[in-house]
Amino acid sequence: MGCACDWPEPVVRVQSLSENGESIIPDRYIKPPSDRPTLNNSSLSDINIPLVDLSGLTNGDLTVREATMNQISIACREWGFFQVINHGLKAELVDGVREIWREFFHQPMEVKQKYANLPLTYEGYGSRLGLQKGAILDWSDYYFLHYLPSSLKDHRKWPDKPSSLRELVEEYSKEIVRLGNTLLEVFSINLGLRHDYLQNKFGGEDIGACLRVNFYPKCPQPDLTLGLSSHSDPGGITFLLPDENVSGLQVRRNEQWITVKPVRHGIIVNIGDQIQVHISVKNFFKM
Repeated sequence: MGCACDWPEPVVRVQSLSENGESIIPDRYIKPPSDRPTLNNSSLSDINIPLVDLSGLTNGDLTVREATMNQISIACREWGFFQVINHGLKAELVDGVREIWREFFHQPMEVKQKYANLPLTYEGYGSRLGLQKGAILDWSDYYFLHYLPSSLKDHRKWPDKPSSLRELVEEYSKEIVRLGNTLLEVFSINLGLRHDYLQNKFGGEDIGACLRVNFYPKCPQPDLTLGLSSHSDPGGITFLLPDENVSGLQVRRNEQWITVKPVRHGIIVNIGDQIQVHISVKNFFKM
């Protein structure tokens, strides 16, 4: 087995490949035919993941609150994905954190390389996952950070350029954790459990949270590769802040890939494997 202290081969930044002007991508980014991108079925082009207005949880009307919780329940059981609006994150924060990371990825390479990551923790600036030598790679670079528990948070690994990045990421992460706590309570109640059940199962006050920023450079042969291979998320909840001008995220439902259409300032919620297990068990015992 390879040592987890270093990568099995030199790391190539996908952004550098994109910017060198070549019209053909290296073989190691070409996916097998069965895994390559496919165009949406035209009959699915108008389908989107559910949209939930979270203001219904706090407006004081019990009927509206119950209806909102039911919307979330259906979205979790039938999709595993939904978008939320009126989630409590300020529009300027949502726009600001997206833009500040875009600025980071357009910093000179020597600035980014200071934060190059290693597979032991993956924290920092990266371009690959896994230690398999010669693996087929995704067409993307990324930045990974620990946020909670606080014992894992190391601000030395947070970029210091652009100058406002650390402050914005701290505020955004705090607000996402707050949103996560709200949804964990809703999920618990919808499952017929104590309101704090899932929160406690995920560590209570010591809940874990991390941040990954994906950067997808322009690709000269986009029909041959993927920015991020198909997968499910192993944790509890993943919150996605998409590029509102690029529809790239796809969700698998009923053996079909459906392209998510982001809404302005919306946050996409992905139910992770650990909560999906609770939902599946609950549905099993209701049969």
